[in-house]
Amino acid sequence: MNRSIRKVAVLGSGVMGSRIACHFANIGVEVLLLDMVPRDLPEDQKSNKAARNKLVNDALATALKSKPSPIYDLSFSNRISTGNFEDDMSKISEVDWIIEVVVERLDIKKIIFDQVEKHRKPGTLITSNTSGIPMHLMCEGRSEDFQKHFCGSHFFNPPRYLRLLEIIPGPKTDPAIIDFLMHYGDLFLGKETVLCKDTPAFIANRIGIYAIMSAMHTIEEMGLTVGEVDRLTGPIIGRAKSATFRTMDVVGLDTTVNVANNLYKGLENDEAREKFVLPGIVEEVHKRGWFGDKSKQGYFKKTKDTNGKTEILELDLKTYEYGERTRANFKALDAVKDEENLKARIKTLVNFDDKAGEFYRTTFYDTFKYVSFRIPEISDELYRIDQAVCAGFGWELGPYETWDLLGVKATVDKMEAMDLKPAAWVYEMLEAGNDSFYKIEKGIKHYYDIPSKSYKVIPGLDELIILENIRETNKVWGNAGASVFDIGDGVLCLEFHTKMNSMGAEVIEGIQTAISMAEKDYKGLVIGNEGPNFSAGANLAMLFMYAGDQDFDEINLMIAQFQNTMKRAKFSSIPVVAAPAGLALGGGCELSLHCDAIQAHAETYIGLVEVGVGLIPGGGGTKELALRAADSYVAGDPELNRLQEAFMNIATAKVATSAEEARGMNILRPTDGITMNRKRLISDAKKKVLELYEAGYTQPVERTDIKVQGVTGLALFEAGINGMLFGNYISEHDAKIARKVGYVMCGGDLTAPQEVSEQYLLDLEREAFLALTAEPKTLERIHSILFKGKPLRN
Repeated sequence: MNRSIRKVAVLGSGVMGSRIACHFANIGVEVLLLDMVPRDLPEDQKSNKAARNKLVNDALATALKSKPSPIYDLSFSNRISTGNFEDDMSKISEVDWIIEVVVERLDIKKIIFDQVEKHRKPGTLITSNTSGIPMHLMCEGRSEDFQKHFCGSHFFNPPRYLRLLEIIPGPKTDPAIIDFLMHYGDLFLGKETVLCKDTPAFIANRIGIYAIMSAMHTIEEMGLTVGEVDRLTGPIIGRAKSATFRTMDVVGLDTTVNVANNLYKGLENDEAREKFVLPGIVEEVHKRGWFGDKSKQGYFKKTKDTNGKTEILELDLKTYEYGERTRANFKALDAVKDEENLKARIKTLVNFDDKAGEFYRTTFYDTFKYVSFRIPEISDELYRIDQAVCAGFGWELGPYETWDLLGVKATVDKMEAMDLKPAAWVYEMLEAGNDSFYKIEKGIKHYYDIPSKSYKVIPGLDELIILENIRETNKVWGNAGASVFDIGDGVLCLEFHTKMNSMGAEVIEGIQTAISMAEKDYKGLVIGNEGPNFSAGANLAMLFMYAGDQDFDEINLMIAQFQNTMKRAKFSSIPVVAAPAGLALGGGCELSLHCDAIQAHAETYIGLVEVGVGLIPGGGGTKELALRAADSYVAGDPELNRLQEAFMNIATAKVATSAEEARGMNILRPTDGITMNRKRLISDAKKKVLELYEAGYTQPVERTDIKVQGVTGLALFEAGINGMLFGNYISEHDAKIARKVGYVMCGGDLTAPQEVSEQYLLDLEREAFLALTAEPKTLERIHSILFKGKPLRN
């Protein structure tokens, strides 16, 4: 049947339920969020609807106030209606999907399912967000239609940000339902949807918790400190910034312990079962009730010093007393401090001959051994393990990908020497002449299939463009800061690879070259990448050097070159599509604004932030928002209101915290697209290029009809700036910057509103930017950013 999801019911409004409801609201789905009627309501409140819905309404309000926000735009919360199990359960007959998210107790879930059976319309999807209760136990006693449409749908917290959605079939689940949910989770919810077997903790928690507990035993044996471990196990090896101990504090030590204890009880035949036994450094902290953030202390404790300044203390794992933070002083870390490439760092660290290297070898090799024995128990295919752990725990490389990186055969030899022999199938794979778990063929990633002893395409990836898989075969141009790839069907892709993808001379050259190449031989260009950020803006180091030397001619040339490059993106003869994700700040935002279209990842943080460093957007960003404000004027709507909104977005350095919010800020236009799943972004941007090309794309003409407000607008801005200044909300320098922004957006001090050209506004913008670079306060701000707040010395 043709199935679509228009309305969802979420049963349970706790931390997960309320946030799952928000994420469905994010994608435009109507949500019914239900929970219990509060116990012991006073007699005079028992018929009061607001009192009966207090639990669910309070939970939703708490979620909406939480940071980071679970919702793209606060207005989307209007898509969520609330109710309670007693009064409103009948409303589930109107929904397409029912998601149970109540407490992790089978008896409670069965009571809820009894009520669901009374009201659920046959054919409606019914799933559980359980993190470990077996599907077959939840299905017992249920109707045939219920069991056919029932499975597990395990979201990870927070649902908006963590990419994993585990789908776990029940004993009688219709395979078509599983196919639908796998597709829906990927395309609409933006998730890495991973098919799991109905085994304890499924895939991600089974492997992730094992890796944590294995590491804890090693940490205790080696006598490492909390600070040392969190330095060793964070971004330096492609893991979450919160690393090990900070993650446990955020998640809650009680949660980790509960999962570990349940795994120990439920895994009687697991060869590594004893690793789930709590080591002393976990058991003692748990016994003391130091669960982390929820109990105000865990492996870290926030306190204030004698001067009232907040400081973070660290737990001593030997004395269980709090003291100063410890630093990781290992030669291995010194050896990779300048290495930007993650894979190169991991190779060096794991093979380094010091205590850090020993820690990495012990923990990595033990995890390699464990995952090898989990096939076919928790998954028939090895790639699902990597997908689940990466998406659920924020690893950049999964266990099998890391093993490949280190060399399968060489690593097996070292594992044997440490009495950590992997499963027999690994030896069989090597003996058959297959020396890796993955390989790339014609730009498509294949995995080693154990039963057939051959390589197969990872399902779903064959339709996507993965730059990592075509770097060696499809590169057509490159320099130190950028590369151009042929991504097929007559489309090029420009990727930046500077630090934070900042925009310096190499990137500018890359933009100009990529557009020239596309104009000559291709249909269009995508500008995007697979890194965490699109671009954090212009390279401030060069600007700081010129400003410090008061070389304003060079600064003027630099701004002019940047503006001309943005114009090149806007006025080329081929469609140019930006594909921002992560940070798209300053110059990264300006580039996006000048492209023919934007195809943004839903989690794009985009804005013009130059005011924060004492400047104004100088690459056409100020001009572009002034132009868009002018284009948005409608009869009967005060024009200055629209202009003021645009002005405030620049003057306050506002950053949209989602692509949807960026649409409300006029950074994304109604015709621009949003991609939910990050791995689909380049492919979707390519489709946008081809749509523009096939629609008969013609080169745009520079605008000469931009309505500006002149002194009328300046007077409005001046009144606001003075009010902020007199109220001590901004400094004199902030006021000076804001006046420059207003001056450009109003077209200067023209005596009356009139139409001007884009170049006219660009010239004003460059003049204002140049003037601000001569300000000592601006130099101080740039220095502070570049040198982490160290004082400026002459």
